[in-house]
Amino acid sequence: MADLQDELRPLPEAGEPADEAQTAPSPAAPYTRGANGTDEFDAAAPKAVPEPEPESERERGPGPETERAREPEGSPLERARALLAAHPVADGYSGLPWALRHLPWYDLQLGESAVDTDVPRLREGHVGALLWSLHPPEGLAAERAVGATLEELDHARAVIAAHPEGLRLALSAGQVIDAHHCGRVAVVLGPATAAALDGSLGILRSLHTLGLRVLTLVGASWAGEAGLTRFGEEVVREMNRIGVLADLSGASDATIGRVLVLSKTPVLCTRSAARALRPHPGNLPDGLLAELGAAKGLCLVPLTAEQTGPSVRDVADHLDHVREIAGPDCVGLSGTYDSGAAHPQGLADASGYPHLIAELLGRGWPETDIALLTWGNMQRVLRTADFAARAARDRREPPTAGVAQLDGHQDA
Repeated sequence: MADLQDELRPLPEAGEPADEAQTAPSPAAPYTRGANGTDEFDAAAPKAVPEPEPESERERGPGPETERAREPEGSPLERARALLAAHPVADGYSGLPWALRHLPWYDLQLGESAVDTDVPRLREGHVGALLWSLHPPEGLAAERAVGATLEELDHARAVIAAHPEGLRLALSAGQVIDAHHCGRVAVVLGPATAAALDGSLGILRSLHTLGLRVLTLVGASWAGEAGLTRFGEEVVREMNRIGVLADLSGASDATIGRVLVLSKTPVLCTRSAARALRPHPGNLPDGLLAELGAAKGLCLVPLTAEQTGPSVRDVADHLDHVREIAGPDCVGLSGTYDSGAAHPQGLADASGYPHLIAELLGRGWPETDIALLTWGNMQRVLRTADFAARAARDRREPPTAGVAQLDGHQDA
């Protein structure tokens, strides 16, 4: 009779919720319908299997998000990350292109442990722009410098093209900003070595057309210990005219002093710290730091143990000193990653910048000065070079004289 009543029970209309009693029993329910219409316990029925508990943090280890969650609200590291999100790092020197040439295969988008720099670590470190060094390896013959620089320009552009979701070539200050707004890391090509000109201003213009934007005034006869020759001065004027920045790291004091007087655009020192704190030949004495500040140039302090010291505090000491002598408008950051240099503890790769910024915040740096340090000062220099080049091209024709005509010899 009970079975007949079940058969006569009306079905629900379309869209009408079914009676709970009519819903199909769970396959794991250990009850069956008995002969008299009552539910009976069935020991042979499958038991419900409880869902596994989520893996504990102790078992899987804390990830980056967990580490951030542990940071006290308002801590220097939390403030540093927030500040860098608005004002990312413009890194003044990266040796990544040459480092990649030794790898048979790599993927910077997913992550590459064989180098110090990849897209995930750039984003973790809040890096918004990079200057990619085109310097050839030490010991390369001077006559090979032109070919080596052309090859490296081609290689760098190929690397950027292979990672369109993470990297973007930038040929001007405006393109650097555009890349950042699109969620890409802007890549500015340079510095290259002065020997790449081979004593020809035509080669300088050709390199600029291929994307070169920074040239180191070291390694050529026209920019030596005695300063600039006539051809060297003509190189600086032509760099101003076409929009190539001068890098003075490693240059002689005489060359630095003359370029600061001659150049109509700000200059860079892509790997220079304070010689008063560490007597490294690449570091600048206080006198030159003051001159650099007066000329509104930019001293990019390298994150290397050799030039600044083995700890984050040592790097911060150099930043304090350069800021005091040259001014907050004239100090920046140079990771110098993938260049073969050893780095301070806590700054082993491109993801470590928030720890350095947290140290500066703990020392009382105002956020306005940190915004200049990480992004604003580099943007100012790039923007000034663009404006000066537009104005100079209207006033000056491209010069054609080479080193032989101006200096009376054929050496580059």
